[in-house]
Amino acid sequence: MKKIILLLVVSVCFSSFAQSNLNDYKYVVVPNKYDFLKESNQYQLNELTKFLFEKKGFSAMMEGDEMSVEQEFNRCLILRSDVKNESNMFTTKLVVVLKDCKNKVVFETAIGVSKIKEFKKAYHAALRDAFNSFDAVNYKYTESSANLGVAIPAAEAAVTTAAVPSNAVSKAVVPTSNVLYAQPTANGYQLVDSTPKVVYKLKKSSVEDMYFVEGKQATVRKKGDQWVIEYYEGDTLKEEVLNVKF
Repeated sequence: MKKIILLLVVSVCFSSFAQSNLNDYKYVVVPNKYDFLKESNQYQLNELTKFLFEKKGFSAMMEGDEMSVEQEFNRCLILRSDVKNESNMFTTKLVVVLKDCKNKVVFETAIGVSKIKEFKKAYHAALRDAFNSFDAVNYKYTESSANLGVAIPAAEAAVTTAAVPSNAVSKAVVPTSNVLYAQPTANGYQLVDSTPKVVYKLKKSSVEDMYFVEGKQATVRKKGDQWVIEYYEGDTLKEEVLNVKF
């Protein structure tokens, strides 16, 4: 009886731990081919994997699919999936594994089992059985500081500002290397540098391509082919060019 209670406690703890980890990730990439099979998408197993991830609430994509800006500059939002074959002569056994951007295993399912003799049906049944492990996780992506690991180049030069007369617009020129990466939010964008650190949080306005800066008396807007931030410093209207990548 004590052993049963212990197993239940361990199971609940593992489920809570797995959920808190998985909720930090927004996307799952499915490989086109598994090592234990000879062909890409053999038995339609890779397509089935993508379908089952989507059914469990993940945003799934196939390896090689075009990435969005968010995916391109925040690779640590992405998990990479794999399926391990632990079958023997009489039983098909599959395990689904998820790894993060540092190739660390974040989640591994219980072994999915099938005793069907036909390969395709056996692999499909075993994979579906393995995916039952996600039912206890109740996955739902949650945005947090833990998933801002952006794989982008380091910024190099500093901003230079020219001296200007009072009551005029002061303009700062930002080098192309000092890039801010726009990540979509519920009501606008957040601009992230290479640290990664959130530099500005932008909220939509009623004017196209103009945003209010959260926590500041400032706006960010598109001016010609450039994005600029405007704000008052005393009686002087300041304008700085931002190198923003959407």
